[in-house]
Amino acid sequence: MKHGARNDIPATVVAIKRGGVMAQVEAEIEGTRFRITSVMTLDSLNQLGIAEGDVVRVVAKAVNVLLVKP
Repeated sequence: MKHGARNDIPATVVAIKRGGVMAQVEAEIEGTRFRITSVMTLDSLNQLGIAEGDVVRVVAKAVNVLLVKP
């Protein structure tokens, strides 16, 4: 996926909390113990196929944090 954000950080999904409509996805930044959390709809989570243990790219732009599978 192409994007214009400069903050593109490799991470691994360590936890997913599912609600009725939304999901909270926690990812640990590669080579550190720092974690970042992204919130998305369950539809988006399912369409992206994100699961615990997946390697993702954390794309931070303004107040939004996007997860992108390489």
